[in-house]
Amino acid sequence: MIALSDNSFLTPEAYLQLEETSDIKHEYINGQIYAMAGTTDTHNTIALNLALLIRNHLRGSDCRVYFADVKARIEKRNRFYYPDIILTCDPKDRETPTYKSFAKLLIEVLSDSTEAFDRGDKFNDYQTLDSLEEYVLVNSKHQRVETFRRNDQGLWVLQTYTPDNQTFELQSINLTAPFTDLYENVELEAIAQKPELS
Repeated sequence: MIALSDNSFLTPEAYLQLEETSDIKHEYINGQIYAMAGTTDTHNTIALNLALLIRNHLRGSDCRVYFADVKARIEKRNRFYYPDIILTCDPKDRETPTYKSFAKLLIEVLSDSTEAFDRGDKFNDYQTLDSLEEYVLVNSKHQRVETFRRNDQGLWVLQTYTPDNQTFELQSINLTAPFTDLYENVELEAIAQKPELS
């Protein structure tokens, strides 16, 4: 995210109105707006593959999946973010066409510029959503999926999936899918190998 030079405070209503006519997307953090950078083809392909897997899995259900351009509202923290994927099953979310307040599942595809924020402050904000059951981070450099799930005690538990598992799970929607589908048509960057010690 890139902070804008104009430091004037915006109400959530003013932000939503501004965003309707803006040529670029902004995230909103407690009255301030931040311009969002574009994504890479790798990032976009992973997010699209995942959105399609979820959409096909949930076909015929009351749940809705949104890809890239719909905001998640974090009312308790006065924030609006653009996750890569939002899934909601709450009918109240149909009343707000540009943002959703009752996400069940949120997914971010990691990039160098956003990874620390996605893992840190953003996840901290997302945890204030009572409806959220699962937060997923998908790596765009390695085939790896990290899922944070809220357990019965309200604690967040991490489970990591790699190609060794062959599949990954989104337990909040009872979906198990192969890594080959998630990373289809994705060219990951070559990772430099450390020299072996002799």
